[in-house]
Amino acid sequence: MKHRDLGKQGLNVSTLGLGTMGMSYAYGPPSDEEEGIKTIQHAYELGVNFFDTAELYGHGHNEKLVGSAVKGFRENVVLATKFGFDMTVEPLGSRFNSHPDNIRKVAENSLRYLQTDYIDVFYQHILDPNIPIEEVAGTVGELIKEGKVKYFGLSNVGPETIRRAHAVTPVSVLQSEYSIFEREVEEKTLPVLRELGIGLVPYAPLGRGFLTDVVKPAEEYAEDDYRRIDERWKGENFIYNLRATEQLKEMAADKDITVAQLALAWLLAQGEDIVPIPGSRSMTRVKQNIGAANVKLAQADLNRINEIIPHGAAGGRLPAEIINNFTSD
Repeated sequence: MKHRDLGKQGLNVSTLGLGTMGMSYAYGPPSDEEEGIKTIQHAYELGVNFFDTAELYGHGHNEKLVGSAVKGFRENVVLATKFGFDMTVEPLGSRFNSHPDNIRKVAENSLRYLQTDYIDVFYQHILDPNIPIEEVAGTVGELIKEGKVKYFGLSNVGPETIRRAHAVTPVSVLQSEYSIFEREVEEKTLPVLRELGIGLVPYAPLGRGFLTDVVKPAEEYAEDDYRRIDERWKGENFIYNLRATEQLKEMAADKDITVAQLALAWLLAQGEDIVPIPGSRSMTRVKQNIGAANVKLAQADLNRINEIIPHGAAGGRLPAEIINNFTSD
């Protein structure tokens, strides 16, 4: 497994990371704890050293899972977690809280749950309209000076917020949804990241599961599964995306790879400053995804993918009142 640099502050991680959200949150009931630990450890054995979690994912359940899994090799991995929600209200994820006192509270909780004395990457999970981003950046900067955090990250924000935060405390990485199906970040955000020297960590790099082998329409998923409310899994969007995925599968089959490997290889080809974090509960799937790091796509391949799914043509986007509840991996 090769490594890539994210930002200019020294953050260096494996070419592919592992998003662990689905083991605890948003995709049905939590996975078996032993199974989750084994999956994380298997990813590490295969060369992954970048693991992504958050307080939002099961009220700390996911952080505890990750902490237990990596405690035997903590010094060899990069742990990323997030703050920014008010965890005292229901539904979970419906209210923000990036007040400095809460940021510090979350940091202490995360340190305890992750069984560590430092957090490698501390993201603001989503913008809090009530707290200036400069205040947020300053608080994380203090945590960096105190040795509790190593790198500052942002998630789900645009260019103006990135610039304002970066001016206070250097931002190493932005986490944002980015995949063959979701390319909004390319137009305005990615140029600013490259101007400022900030890395990009795409979450949902497999179209929230669409670019995998098993796809069903929204109504066939459980009530607590994110895909049940995602517009890209409904009606005409589902039909369009399914047809596009079938064409991608044919392209992948010609290369003797999976469609997930094709999608991840496409992302990796967009720049050396990009590190996707595909998530999976399955050790087999994790191994397959990691294989994408060895897939090289020619320019003709990239052109063909753009023909199958033109920029901006695929998938539906979530309503604003829902997206706040599901804002990571």
